[in-house]
Amino acid sequence: MMKLMGFASFDSTKGRKIAKHEAQEVTQSAIEVGFRHIDCAHVYQNEEQFGQAIRSKIADGTVKREDIFYTSKVLCMLCSLKTLQLDYVNLYIIHFPLAVKIGNIQGGELFPKDENGKLITDSVDLCHTWEALEKCKDTGLTKSIGVSNFNHKQLEKILNKLGVKYKPICNQVECHPYLNQRKLLDFCKSHDIVLVLSISEFPSRVNLDLPVLLEYPVICAIANKHKQTPALVALCYQIQRGVVVLAKSCNKKRIKENIQSFFVCLSRFSLNQDKL
Repeated sequence: MMKLMGFASFDSTKGRKIAKHEAQEVTQSAIEVGFRHIDCAHVYQNEEQFGQAIRSKIADGTVKREDIFYTSKVLCMLCSLKTLQLDYVNLYIIHFPLAVKIGNIQGGELFPKDENGKLITDSVDLCHTWEALEKCKDTGLTKSIGVSNFNHKQLEKILNKLGVKYKPICNQVECHPYLNQRKLLDFCKSHDIVLVLSISEFPSRVNLDLPVLLEYPVICAIANKHKQTPALVALCYQIQRGVVVLAKSCNKKRIKENIQSFFVCLSRFSLNQDKL
């Protein structure tokens, strides 16, 4: 079962990943304070360290393998499992609804670029990629399959595919108070697809003149009213909408605060009467 709050290895809104030299330690810390949903990908190039962290916490008795819900993303399933040294992942997702040429997955440039510095696209159909994921599920390499960065039309292409065996269990997207994805969230809920997002403090791509999210006056006002932090308000806003939140941090104090805020927001206050 996918946990409502996860620990993320990469912040797509900032283009920052957890560096290799600190990935194992901070992931171990995340597991120690209660995170059980871990999100990573081969393309982030820190999956080896995430695997080491998970195995170390299994070895010392902190968790069992079945306690961990691990998500990886399409590039090479067998490469990810070899790097992680795990027998399976819990969720494997299509990273983007766009096929691109792949370089050397063992090192060097993963995504070659053309003379203009742009990614080189490929002609692989989304439905063919989905069939490959279905085979991964059938062979036990992953327990569930999903997608990322899909709009409703791209989701419909999978859902309406002739002979589809499994529908996506989730769709990872950019989602925050500046871009609340209401229509996409409603569409996903109508098809029992979970919306997953990565939460962070970032200048909005929607309007670069808007303040950093956690300095947004409305969020700060709600935080002051409830005597909580703006970060907790931003987290609760999504959780109370039924969205799974992935929180990335390399700061051990914030990692602990993030997982604790999940329980606080469910038990101590509601945003129902606040306008966010």
